[in-house]
Amino acid sequence: MIKRITDSPAVRAQKLAPLILAAAEEIELTQDFPPAVFEQIIYSGLLRLFLPKSLEGEEVSPSQYLEALIEIAKADGSVAWNMFVANSACLLAPHIPFKTAKMIWSDPKAVIAWGPPDAQKLQAVEGGYKVSGVWSFASGSRQATWMGAHGHVQEIDGSIRVNRQGRPITQTVLFRKDEVTLLNDWHPMGLRGTSSGSYSVENVFVPEDQSGTRETPECRRDPGRLFAFPMQGLYAVGVMGCALGLASAMMEDFHRLAVAKTPRGRGRLADDKLTQAKFAQHHASLRAAKSFADQTLSKLYNEAPNEGAIGLKERASVRLICSHGIQASVEAADWVHRAAGVSAIFSKSPFERRFRDIHTLSQQIQSRAAHFEAVGEILLGGEPEVFF
Repeated sequence: MIKRITDSPAVRAQKLAPLILAAAEEIELTQDFPPAVFEQIIYSGLLRLFLPKSLEGEEVSPSQYLEALIEIAKADGSVAWNMFVANSACLLAPHIPFKTAKMIWSDPKAVIAWGPPDAQKLQAVEGGYKVSGVWSFASGSRQATWMGAHGHVQEIDGSIRVNRQGRPITQTVLFRKDEVTLLNDWHPMGLRGTSSGSYSVENVFVPEDQSGTRETPECRRDPGRLFAFPMQGLYAVGVMGCALGLASAMMEDFHRLAVAKTPRGRGRLADDKLTQAKFAQHHASLRAAKSFADQTLSKLYNEAPNEGAIGLKERASVRLICSHGIQASVEAADWVHRAAGVSAIFSKSPFERRFRDIHTLSQQIQSRAAHFEAVGEILLGGEPEVFF
């Protein structure tokens, strides 16, 4: 039984994992969470780990969040992905009026889904914004009660709103789910259960107090070390957690396979010397990536300001651990899939869905190899024009 008061997020995730694992096939097929499963996810509080304490959230450290996310990803990648997206949306709460945040999250089942910014603009009008357009990749839209949209703001006079650096500002607006039309266009290779499809909005008025910007953590309403981290950095932590969980589960299942399987014309898989060497290497790689992430996040969190934001080098450190963790996870998953042989190709195997999930994850923006370039530039004394 989950004990929200005394159980850590990771322990709650471990207790919830068997229920999620048992429903994983249904989640993928229906692109939704069974009501009984979603009820337990809500009760666990795992979708509000990043919600401010002022809104009765837990406001946990990034390392605690990572631990819980890994455990959920071991059970199912889609549930873990939507968990990370729901928590990432909670990070907007300190940047919108408290009254609005209270209105949204006072509902215990409240979940926000949104898609990334694209070419769509938000039209400023008196008292707020008029919103029309189509946004994609709205993970968790089936479970959501509220939706959001990000975009550049076109002022009433036709100009584009800019930030202090003179660049176009990205504003986020929030509206109830019944004001959007969900489009049935999510047909990917993996992470099917996230229901990350598109949604359209037609001439919806959004009042100013249902909007905010994610760009300036130092301008937040709530103090706290968690909110000193930029949202994009914590997004990357979420993707890394999903990747580490998927790869770790594949490695655990490969261990069970290797001690039981004797390939045709060969000895037992676990006795194969090359298999032993590669298993050890990827085991070490995943453990190292997890340890690197834990140590870095804990240090940065302990040193983060209660007000203000972490600096450029600290943001680069977050990006580095995430890029490294994602890369190590994909490499481990690839090796497991190949080493498992025909045991990995069937839909009922413990490898097939996870392999598709991690290779869908690997195409997401947070997984770009180009992030290493930006971090390397900073490590070598440079300063990119834009870096999150």
